[in-house]
Amino acid sequence: MAIRVLLVDDQPLLRTGFRMILEAEQDLAVVGEAGDGLQALDQVRALQPDVVLMDIRMPRMDGVEATRQITGPGRDGPAKVLVLTTFDLDEYVVEALRAGASGFLLKDAPADELVQAIRVVAAGEAMLAPSITRRLLDKYATHLPSGDEPVPDTLHTLTEREVEVLKLVARGLSNAEIAADLFVSETTVKTHVGHVLTKLGLRDRVQAAVYAYESGLVRPGAQ
Repeated sequence: MAIRVLLVDDQPLLRTGFRMILEAEQDLAVVGEAGDGLQALDQVRALQPDVVLMDIRMPRMDGVEATRQITGPGRDGPAKVLVLTTFDLDEYVVEALRAGASGFLLKDAPADELVQAIRVVAAGEAMLAPSITRRLLDKYATHLPSGDEPVPDTLHTLTEREVEVLKLVARGLSNAEIAADLFVSETTVKTHVGHVLTKLGLRDRVQAAVYAYESGLVRPGAQ
């Protein structure tokens, strides 16, 4: 079955461009469009998309609040949100990730990256390029706690190896890169990541990265 995509952006020309790119793919289907967050909520309820391609800055309701309502408690469907950002201008992307977005994509990304990002998010993974997550979190470090706050009790539920894996996830390494760094198999890394998400009550590795920064486990700018 095709992945059902809802396009949310207040610029009609951008939506048209995204639609042309996505409809050229046999496994993707654009089921609707919305020009702001309120319309997006209505469309999600009516159309039940698999992935919502969500702009941040929009009238009436921005992408952060729309993301929170789409992915939060009591949501109407399993839609995952992929945030669109201009990177240099959108200071609210960290908040969107906290709100429940599964990742983000730069608006000037090549067409093949857009397509692949949607497939990755639809499959339950956390975004196309983990390394960009770290760059983004570092860039907006002022929005995050200093790291001097008490360590959350939930962090103590992790084993030493799971803490290592969480740190590497937060620093933007893929599963393959983590496996090489720790000299274990990629399957083992996937198992550790799964345990981390379950123990911490997180949905995906994007939320895990934000958690690691917020808890002070990883400090912005640290190598």
